[in-house]
Amino acid sequence: MPGFTSVEEVNKYIGGIFEKAFTDDSIGPKLAATGMSLRMNFTDPDSVVTVELGERRVLTGDDAKIDADAVLSMSSDTANRYWQGKVSLPLAMAKGKLKVGGSAAQLLKLAPIAKDLYPVYVAMLKADNRDDLVVA
Repeated sequence: MPGFTSVEEVNKYIGGIFEKAFTDDSIGPKLAATGMSLRMNFTDPDSVVTVELGERRVLTGDDAKIDADAVLSMSSDTANRYWQGKVSLPLAMAKGKLKVGGSAAQLLKLAPIAKDLYPVYVAMLKADNRDDLVVA
């Protein structure tokens, strides 16, 4: 399965999930209510996306390299699969495909809302004709 080919693609799609969600009348307020910040470190290609949920702000590149309440580290392929609901976080952690840093309690607050983002992410990929990234 082909994956992201550039940092810009990672930022556009993974960061874009949150940018779209912030404008959604149902999901946006739930994300903001957590008040947390989430940093995601990706490999293949190397990229950093930090989401300040309370401020409804997505940071990428050097701007994203800040302290956050919770940190997820994974390959961009794992992230792509996760945001489509195809990766179990506990299983990915057990297999070493995903590392968690910071507050697990903060991540637990975000977990139920994250499921609402799966269809948003898949719709974004399909709208851009990126069927190569859609996991069957």
